[in-house]
Amino acid sequence: MRNKVLSGLALLGAVTLGLSACGSDGGDDVAAGSGGGGGGDDVITVGFAQTGSESGWRSANTESMKEAFSEENGFELVFNAADNDPAAQIAAVRSFINQGVDAIVIAPIVEDGWDDVLQEAQDADIPVILEDRTVTASEDLYATWVGLDFKLEGQKAGEWAAENFTEPTTMVVLEGTTGSAPANDRAEGFDAAIEGTPIEKIDSQTGDFTRDGGKSVMEGFLQKYGVDGIDLVYAHNDDMGLGAIEAIEAAGAVPGEDIKIITIDAVRDGMQALVDGKINYIVECNPLLGEKAAELVKAVLDGEEVDKRTIVEDQAFDQAAAEEALPDRKY
Repeated sequence: MRNKVLSGLALLGAVTLGLSACGSDGGDDVAAGSGGGGGGDDVITVGFAQTGSESGWRSANTESMKEAFSEENGFELVFNAADNDPAAQIAAVRSFINQGVDAIVIAPIVEDGWDDVLQEAQDADIPVILEDRTVTASEDLYATWVGLDFKLEGQKAGEWAAENFTEPTTMVVLEGTTGSAPANDRAEGFDAAIEGTPIEKIDSQTGDFTRDGGKSVMEGFLQKYGVDGIDLVYAHNDDMGLGAIEAIEAAGAVPGEDIKIITIDAVRDGMQALVDGKINYIVECNPLLGEKAAELVKAVLDGEEVDKRTIVEDQAFDQAAAEEALPDRKY
C-alpha cells in the first residue's frame, strides 16, 4: 500500500511540474520578448489599458476586447482598467512596457498628456494601437487607431434636433468626461449642426459618462431652470441620458414628452428607453471593436502596412427603428 501511495504522489508531482512548465511558456517567457513576432504559433502578449467601467457601453467594449484577445485566438491579455484616472492609465502603460509585452492597446481617457509614455513604448520597440478614443500626440508615436467618428455622431444627433425643433427651444447638455475625444467631438459636431436654428443651449456640464453623473447634473439643471425651462436634453452617452430620465421623473415630469432627450451609444438599456418613449433619438456608437483591434495588432506585429485610422460605421435610431433592432441587439 505504501509503495502505491508513493507511486501516486510521484505521478501527481510529475503532472503538476508539467502543468507549471506549460503555464510558464505562455506567460513570462513571452512577456520578456522584445516586441514583434506575431507569426507562427507564438502567443502574443498584449497589454490593454481600458478607461474604466463607467457605462454599459464600456462594459460591452471590454467584453469584446477580452473575447478577441483570448487564449483561443493566440493571445495573452494583460488587462488594466484605470477607473477614469489618466495618471493611473499612463502608469499602467508604463507597467506594460516594463513587462515587455508584444503590443499595447490603449483606450485613452483623455486626449492630452500621452507624448512621453508613447515615446517610451516606441523606444522599447513595442507598437501601440489606439482603440475607441484618440490622442493629440504625434501620429508617429502610435501604429494605428480603430474606433468611431465621434464628430459625425454629434453631427447626426444635431441634424435630427435641427429637423425636429423648429420653434424656440431651450437645451441643456450632459457632457462626457472633460478632455476626452468623444466629449470634445460630439459637442463640436452637434453645435455645428444646430447653428442658425432656434435651439438655444442654456447650460452644459460634465456627467463623466456615468448614469449617476447624468442624474446629478440633471437634478441641478431642474433646480436651476425648472421643468418648464428645459425643452431638450442632449446627452453625450446613453447612461447619462438614463440618469436624466430618473431626475426628470423624480421632478414629476415625463421624459420624452415634457422634456425631449437625445443620446449617443445605443446600448440595450438606452434602446429600451427609446422604445418606451422616454428617449426620443439615439445615435449609435458601436462598442464591439475587439475583433478589428486584434486583427490590427497581428498585422502590425507581422510588419504589414495598415491604415492610420479605421472607422467603424454607426447607425441612428428613432422609436420604430429601435423596436426593430432591439430583439437582436448584442449589447
